[in-house]
Amino acid sequence: MAYPGTAQPKRSRSVRRRKRLWPRVARWSATILFACLVLGVVAAAFWLRSAARAALPQLDGKLQLHGLSAPVLVRRDAHGIPHIQAAAQADLFFTQGYVTAQDRLWQMDMFRRNASGTLAEVLGPSLVRHDIAQRVLEFRNVAARIAANMSADDRARFEEYAAGVNLYIQQHPDTLPPEFHLLHYRPEPWTVVDSIAVGVMMVQTLDTHWDVKLTREQIASRLHNPRLESELYPVGSWRDRPPTGEVLDLSKPHPEPAPPAGSDDEDDDRSQASALPDPDLTGLRDTLGLPACDACASGSNNWVIAGAHTASSRPLLSNDMHLSLGVPDIWYMADLAAPGYHAAGVTLPGLPYIVEGHNEHVAWGYTALFADVQDLYIEKLDGHGHFLAADGSWQPIGVDHETIRVRGGHDLSITVQVTPHGPLLNPILNGETRPIALRWTLYDSTLNSLPLYAMNTAASWSDFSAALAQWCWPTQNLVYADDQGHIAYQAIGRVPLRPAGLQGVPIADAHHEWQSYIPFDSLPNAVDPPAGFLATANARVTTEKSPYPLSLEWSDPYRIERIYKSLQGRDQLNPADMLALQTDVYSEVDQELGQRFAYAIDHADHVDDRLRAAADLLRTWDGRLTPDSAPASIVTQTRKALGSMLLEPKLGKDAALYRWSESNFALEEIVMHAYPQWLPPGYKDWDNFLAAAVRQAMDQGKAPANISLWTYGSWHILDLEHPLTAFLPFLRGIAGTGPHPLSGDVTTVKQASGTVGPSQRFTMDWSNIDGSTENITLGESGNPLSPYFRDQWTDYSNGTTFALPFTPSAVASQAQHTLRLVP
Repeated sequence: MAYPGTAQPKRSRSVRRRKRLWPRVARWSATILFACLVLGVVAAAFWLRSAARAALPQLDGKLQLHGLSAPVLVRRDAHGIPHIQAAAQADLFFTQGYVTAQDRLWQMDMFRRNASGTLAEVLGPSLVRHDIAQRVLEFRNVAARIAANMSADDRARFEEYAAGVNLYIQQHPDTLPPEFHLLHYRPEPWTVVDSIAVGVMMVQTLDTHWDVKLTREQIASRLHNPRLESELYPVGSWRDRPPTGEVLDLSKPHPEPAPPAGSDDEDDDRSQASALPDPDLTGLRDTLGLPACDACASGSNNWVIAGAHTASSRPLLSNDMHLSLGVPDIWYMADLAAPGYHAAGVTLPGLPYIVEGHNEHVAWGYTALFADVQDLYIEKLDGHGHFLAADGSWQPIGVDHETIRVRGGHDLSITVQVTPHGPLLNPILNGETRPIALRWTLYDSTLNSLPLYAMNTAASWSDFSAALAQWCWPTQNLVYADDQGHIAYQAIGRVPLRPAGLQGVPIADAHHEWQSYIPFDSLPNAVDPPAGFLATANARVTTEKSPYPLSLEWSDPYRIERIYKSLQGRDQLNPADMLALQTDVYSEVDQELGQRFAYAIDHADHVDDRLRAAADLLRTWDGRLTPDSAPASIVTQTRKALGSMLLEPKLGKDAALYRWSESNFALEEIVMHAYPQWLPPGYKDWDNFLAAAVRQAMDQGKAPANISLWTYGSWHILDLEHPLTAFLPFLRGIAGTGPHPLSGDVTTVKQASGTVGPSQRFTMDWSNIDGSTENITLGESGNPLSPYFRDQWTDYSNGTTFALPFTPSAVASQAQHTLRLVP
């Protein structure tokens, strides 16, 4: 009979041996797994490097391109910028498409997918919400409509460009940019509609303000007070400098602000009329692909100076366009020459022509006008597929059916409903129960012109202004200078006529319909003004003499005020002065706020040594936001803290929704005038409140104990990353800039927020066309192994620049590579 446990000694020895063996097995397994992982990473890096190297374009020698009618010469200068010389314009735009694809094909594909709402097809479910928004906004349909209404000549040039792109794709099936291999897909053939879609993407970036009307309505319903609302949403300011060209008396004292409309106890009729829904508007701007930080909207600076005030006696023109920064650059530099056409500057990858720059006779640059070209209308529906029309009849709602393909997920079908006002936005407005339609000049089927070709070939202001009269969108401030010594400013783009006035919230009545558009000649403009210079920086451009209002939302006035104070009254100006102003990081308002914070600390209760040290730094600060400045950290972080400390007591969670392009001016007025209605509960006075804000700023910003060591550049950085870094983190070390200390802020001429900043810098010198300068942020190539991927970064980040050769002799003498394209 066997008893339990009689075989136990043998089993115990076996178990002990296995127990001793397992750690060794585990160690060996971990070692092998780690080795496999390392080998996998090395193999992946080697593969990626090989794929990137194989995708580098041919820059020298001879290349046969079917589709050319005659040989074309492509010279590249020291920065890889292509200078294309063709015997016919058709060959020129064909080659422009081909060469742009050499350097930026994957970016071009992302641009068209971004506009068309097809990113999820290659990037997966995280882009579904974005694609839904772009489909609801009808951008692909708009691009198709514009393409169908182009002139025959313009369409032919767009088709040549597309043919050049497609030939590059056909010739390089196995050596496409590495992103296509990483994501395992091939680009579809390029079309005219794709090029228009890329242009529409830029219109969306520069003209979208409808989201602010929704958030303003929600904030106003919480405030229940028109006076508080008007203080949060100022319309222009006493600091503005409209580009009238008149000589301004800058010595006049600052005027007292006009008393805000309404009274403290006056209820807002809108909020009393009916209860508003409570939609979730957080993340809406991210969904739309727009800058989400407050007061960092896409903007720009431009100015033009008559020869009477320059060292050369010839005009100078400067422009730096402030946009979201990324890898690669949004712009692609080029010099395009053929009989009847020669222009150089920046192009938008995917779109033919020069967008900003100069030709042999004229130069031009832009800033966003911020004109209001969008309205939201609350529609009346019967629940059976009909809307209430303006004549009182019920009419069927238009319907578009869209299918969104999703990589790694299920395809999604959506229905887009459209009224005569525009598409209903409800699919992208979580929790919004009212049917809200977006009216936009972009949706007007009679507007289909973007006259870049006519601008590129203009020889005088008469030619150029005739072209500008055909510009539909986006709305822009344009400055101009020519080789005859003329300078000019013109607001461009179709702006609706609204007899009942502008509306900053959704419209629920029939009295605010559009009545045609403001005549071109009635938009702000000036030619050869008495002051001898003109400038804009997204701030208010209208005056009390202007026949029509253009907007309720202008940008903060600080950049334009600084530009005027830097240029007016000065003579003997030269290109170096232009670059110094473009890179200027002095902020008058930050310096004034710093003095106010120091005064508050001096007069507050319960002040500790750390606060006193902060006050001492602020008292002696020169107002320059340099990377080594501790006062710059104190002021900017205190401004940030003040935003939430002022708004949260009145708005609760909706404080996060507040966004206004003039929010910094709103804050300045509230703080500097110590409005009692804004002092939060629990504070004795404004001095104690502001001292508390400085303390909170230092705590939230994790300032060191020695506040003088809290340098601005230690946390205010620019770190550009490849768009695939979110999906493939290892690209961070291959295709980005790494963190870089960043000077300036949103109130300085060098606007800098970490996400939005100068996307290029241009200065045209009509005394030396080959000495005119332009540079972008990183470089011409989208391939990290190209010598032209990041070669402009040093100039950009250090505030230097370089000349862009233009005349044939200068181009030939500076050519580093020469590629001959033959039929």
